Amino acid sequence: MTQNSTISGPKIALYEPDIPQNTAAIIRTCACLGVKLEIIEPCGFLLSDKRFRRVVMDYMNFEQIEFYQSSEKFFEKKQNQRIVLMTTKGSISYTKFKFKSDDTILFGRESAGVPEKVHKLIEDRLKIPMNHNVRSLNIASSVAIVLAESLRQIKLI
Repeated sequence: MTQNSTISGPKIALYEPDIPQNTAAIIRTCACLGVKLEIIEPCGFLLSDKRFRRVVMDYMNFEQIEFYQSSEKFFEKKQNQRIVLMTTKGSISYTKFKFKSDDTILFGRESAGVPEKVHKLIEDRLKIPMNHNVRSLNIASSVAIVLAESLRQIKLI
């Protein structure tokens, strides 16, 4: 079944993404599931980057993507809205968390996560439990895993 419109549900936010192929893959995931994507700039690449274009293909829909010039602008707009931070430093598994339909699920930079000042602004910090012998999952995989669980919980998939 093909879906052309954004569903009423959680949003995915990327904090200063720095790998074009990962961001493009996340755009495709959000487009396929009808979820809004929010990108906090600056990005570590240009949207004209051929690595980005190769992966994003024709899934780039600016109506489903909102850009913020800075984290300050993002948090200003998100006042009184719940932001959930996905981080390897989280203590709660995403499977034990109760997602809400209006959540914004924030993912940090592939190279550095989010700065400590952002950690302090967010109450809900979750993790994906992993084998202790590895560092982290690819961010595009992480987004797909957590987004699917949040949509399942709020019965949108």
